[in-house]
Amino acid sequence: MITRLLVANRGEIARRVFRTCRSLGVSTVAVFSDADSGAPHAREADLAVRLPGAHPAETYLAVDRIIEACRVSGADAVHPGYGFLSENAAFARAVLDAGLTWVGPPPEAIEAMGSKIAAKRLMAEAGVPVLPSLDLAAPDEFPLLVKASAGGGGRGMRIVRHAGELAAEVESARREAQAAFGDGAVFAEPLLEAARHVEVQVLADGHGTVWALGERECSVQRRHQKVVEECPSPGISERTRELLCAAAVRAARRIGYVGAGTVEFLVKGERVAFLEMNTRLQVEHPVTELVFGVDLVRLQLEVAEGAALPSGPPAPRGHAIEARLYAEDAAYVPQTGVLRRFEVPGDVRVDSGVESGSRVSPHYDAMLAKIVAYGATRAEAARKLAASLRGARLHGLTTNRDLLLEIVTHPAFLAGETNTAFLSPGGPLSPLSPPSSPPSGDGGLPALAAALAMAAGRRREAPVLAGLPSGWRNVRSQPARARFEEADVVYDPLPAGVTVVSARPEEVVLERDGLRRTFQVARYDGDERVYVDSPMGAAVLTPVPRLPEPVEHVAPGSLLAPMPGSVLRVEVAEGDTVARGQPVLVLEAMKMEHRIAAPAGGVVSDVRVEKGQQVEAGAVLAIIQEETT
Repeated sequence: MITRLLVANRGEIARRVFRTCRSLGVSTVAVFSDADSGAPHAREADLAVRLPGAHPAETYLAVDRIIEACRVSGADAVHPGYGFLSENAAFARAVLDAGLTWVGPPPEAIEAMGSKIAAKRLMAEAGVPVLPSLDLAAPDEFPLLVKASAGGGGRGMRIVRHAGELAAEVESARREAQAAFGDGAVFAEPLLEAARHVEVQVLADGHGTVWALGERECSVQRRHQKVVEECPSPGISERTRELLCAAAVRAARRIGYVGAGTVEFLVKGERVAFLEMNTRLQVEHPVTELVFGVDLVRLQLEVAEGAALPSGPPAPRGHAIEARLYAEDAAYVPQTGVLRRFEVPGDVRVDSGVESGSRVSPHYDAMLAKIVAYGATRAEAARKLAASLRGARLHGLTTNRDLLLEIVTHPAFLAGETNTAFLSPGGPLSPLSPPSSPPSGDGGLPALAAALAMAAGRRREAPVLAGLPSGWRNVRSQPARARFEEADVVYDPLPAGVTVVSARPEEVVLERDGLRRTFQVARYDGDERVYVDSPMGAAVLTPVPRLPEPVEHVAPGSLLAPMPGSVLRVEVAEGDTVARGQPVLVLEAMKMEHRIAAPAGGVVSDVRVEKGQQVEAGAVLAIIQEETT
């Protein structure tokens, strides 16, 4: 029996595993890097062990340190979560060699699937349909997809449409794969465009039973990373479903699999092609849990203890949809800093790695939480998810909430018309431009509510005559006005037709045309912005100071760092002529490469950084003197 479990991971998945352990009476151990010293997962475990440093290579990827953490804490079992060392056969062997229980498949099975190149050969031998591999040196067709042989999550993956792009994209994919997984091997296969990405959840015990717990659709993706997942798929036939499940079971049996795993496929019409097998629990496992009524982590622990599964899985019921909430802007640039408020309402399941006040660092993935809705029908689940996203109070960091809301309310999504091009140019929902704030069509009410809340706050804090209205004068010479970067609003006198029902610093109730609306208003120390949440949506407003401080102006043509990160490569030198869109340098942040391109053609007049340098958001990286005609 497992008595004390160490989770060799962080954030959301560590908290998820701890939750099941608590229900089973299993003691828990967390590991945490210096960047995660105040993270919820480190506090919630019964014991926590520090891994000095912040970079994944010296913390969550350091096998020796994690084995030592097991020894120090007295853990007798290890759960790897997902990512990091979860698909590392050497780590699984190290756990077993230390006399500990490994909550995962045998190292040999991990090894068999750990190289996607070798995995494709094995699957073909087992009768599982696969795409052909292409010669990286001289591929005979385009477009193609370059993929990391180890790991997943979109890292080390590049689409190449022309031969001239191949060498640079292969090299970039190798670097990213090496940084994320410690293995720079990549391969190429034909790009099956506008296909559905469908995966099958398998679970196997050590007694010969293998379950296929239905399929999940994960087609809505950005940068090859899943954004919205659901169970079951809304767009495959029963014949295809049976084919996928049978192929997944064959794949698991072929490698002697034990534990929870996922077999991924591309599906286009009736054509099915094996992608990869993930020898771990997937990020999106909650949708399967809700539809099949199981706790996959509990089943993982029981299988690791030697228990036998029943002969067949439970029957599915209903539909579940999961949305991944990321700290990123509309251009998918990761955001870092303090998450001032994190509140998600509604009849939904929230698996999160953060809470109000959490700090999001540049060292790890930008995912904040998974919001999962379940309903008797797909339409019910989508409606619940949309309502929860709409009502969430997310302050301090820019998130992809608006994108998620647009996805799950889009007619094509609601009709089940999803594929991997859903968010691509030309797809049903092309990349969004940054949303306006406050939202259009709101009649200026969020800004008015912010102005009234700020005025109420000033009166509450007034040392004398606090009962007088804000800005009161015997003889008024001009209206009371609040200026924000996003709006300019007069709040006394009120706009025609608007009545103030109540106004407090944290809540304002307004009535217009017979409709009463409540606005929740928040401000935080160290953050000048005003956050307004209401049924009309979320707005973020930045007050314009009455006496602004002098600001440092950057030189025209300056390229600024969009996020904190490390300079991986500088591709230009002072005096070089560059074209618009040409890469100038590459930053590494949150385990991904981010290319910084020239916004216009011109001459590089200054390069301010060098390879390996750490930069903060907003730092000047280079200056390009634009061409004049």
